[in-house]
Amino acid sequence: MEINIGIDDQGRAKASDALKKLLADTYTLYLKTHGYHWNVEGPHFQQLHLQFMEQYTEMWTAVDELAERIRALGHYAPSSYSEMSALSTIEEEDGKPDWHAMVINLAKGHEQVATTAREVLRIAEQVGDEATADVVTPRLTLHEKTAWMLRATAN
Repeated sequence: MEINIGIDDQGRAKASDALKKLLADTYTLYLKTHGYHWNVEGPHFQQLHLQFMEQYTEMWTAVDELAERIRALGHYAPSSYSEMSALSTIEEEDGKPDWHAMVINLAKGHEQVATTAREVLRIAEQVGDEATADVVTPRLTLHEKTAWMLRATAN
């Protein structure tokens, strides 16, 4: 069925492509955060274990909202890890970093997701997609705040 929501096919495709990158970055950061939750050790174990759980739980909800927005625009959301990995700008890592490196890595990850979210907002504005902007603006705010809190923890 034809989609007629006031954004042409090209605009919807452009917004969808940007959202796919944000979804992939969010999903990859979710996986990293969840892994850190499982593996964190050290003097700040309890605090970080709980903090990481709050973060990955929030991102788990966010990926669903982002994927549903992509679908509302008439496109398919990436649904495999290989698709997510190809789209993501969040770096994977091998090994088990210590608690301090985990905090720094996650702060950088949240900063990267915020950067990706800003690009989505620019594209949403270009194509007149206010609904996408409404979904992404709170994401940007959350990732900037989380990055700040992690930077404060790392100091």
